Amino acid sequence: MDDLVGRFPLIEDMKNGKEVFWLNPGLDNRLPEEMTTADIADASARLARFAPYIMRAFPETVSSGGIIESPLKDIPEMKTFLEEKSGGTLSGRLLLKCDSELPISGSIKARGGIYEVLCFAEKVALESGLLKSDGDYAALDEDRFRELFSRYAVSVGSTGNLGLSIGIMSARLGFRVTVHMSADARQWKKDLLRQKGAKVAEYRGDFQMAVAEGRRQAEGDPRCHFVDDENSRALFLGYAVAAERLERQLAGMGITVDGGHPLFVYLPCGVGGGPGGVTFGLKHVFGEHVHCFFAEPVQSPCMLLGILTGRHDGICVQDIGLSGKTSADGLAVGRPSKLVGRLVGNLLDGLFTVSDSRMEELVRILYAKEGIFVEPSATAGFPGFSTVQQRGNYRERFSPASMERSVHIVWATGGSMVPEEERKKYLAEP
Repeated sequence: MDDLVGRFPLIEDMKNGKEVFWLNPGLDNRLPEEMTTADIADASARLARFAPYIMRAFPETVSSGGIIESPLKDIPEMKTFLEEKSGGTLSGRLLLKCDSELPISGSIKARGGIYEVLCFAEKVALESGLLKSDGDYAALDEDRFRELFSRYAVSVGSTGNLGLSIGIMSARLGFRVTVHMSADARQWKKDLLRQKGAKVAEYRGDFQMAVAEGRRQAEGDPRCHFVDDENSRALFLGYAVAAERLERQLAGMGITVDGGHPLFVYLPCGVGGGPGGVTFGLKHVFGEHVHCFFAEPVQSPCMLLGILTGRHDGICVQDIGLSGKTSADGLAVGRPSKLVGRLVGNLLDGLFTVSDSRMEELVRILYAKEGIFVEPSATAGFPGFSTVQQRGNYRERFSPASMERSVHIVWATGGSMVPEEERKKYLAEP
């Protein structure tokens, strides 16, 4: 480990639980060959095929035509607060991508998690002959399909929000679903899953233990589909679809993204699937004109550690003496995805870490300034707005006019499902 610190001095500050900021020298914007724009288009088309079913099964999506999407909001009062906090003027427009308000399961996991369950349901239904590829997918809400799906199982390991998305959708379709939850998971999430018809298996260990046990049990059942958050192509593509939808939202707000109008996106990161998929999609849509940053808790900067050292999933935060524990339960991951770092490591402008106390404070500030409630993990991106401008090299790369025209998006990852009593705890002053 001493050799690692010698080669990567930043690890010394990481070991000591300090907030760090790292600009990626390996950024080259070269898109991976193993997944393409066609793969994203295929995922988007599948979600469109399922829209009639989504509308029938989840009436709250009728207004959006069965498309699971979140609003993009201006947050000028939050920008003013961050400027005051940083002691200077910050360039550009600050927006919040409210995946905290996504229908069905109230977090970014409603993208990838629900998409993977739909992929499995489509496969089972087509192979059974009950569904044709050009048929009416709304029929999947009928008893004959629920009876079919009841012969199959879905399993996933989770710290919380992925489990909610997988559990809610799987149970609604009729699958037997088990969510293996780590010690970091909130009790209310376990309670809600059981209420929705999912089985919850609880573990005293961390995310990796829950995933490993879920994988082990699934291997013994040929009719069980295991959602592998550490290595899932389907999850990744479900998240990637967000980019083309964001492009339409930005256009609808009159926002241009090009060399003179750069876009900066700050994404909270746990194991990496959600932010990795979104980054992959954004780079396909906007290329070099979008600048993506991952935000991680100081005690679980697994993706930063993996990309910085080039070891990816071959190193974990415990290897440098960190606990992996954080109040941002969705980000409590010690070892990064086997897939994501290798796919998007060269697409990231950088990564930074945030203390639990800062994330918790930002929950209260965002609610006070904008009336928007989110979970602590959803605020991890906010420090990027000032840090990138003050410690990045963008003022040298872009003219003052271009930076003034820049747009900055903090990706809010979860919050709308949090019960009122839990919200009060988050919003109470320490």
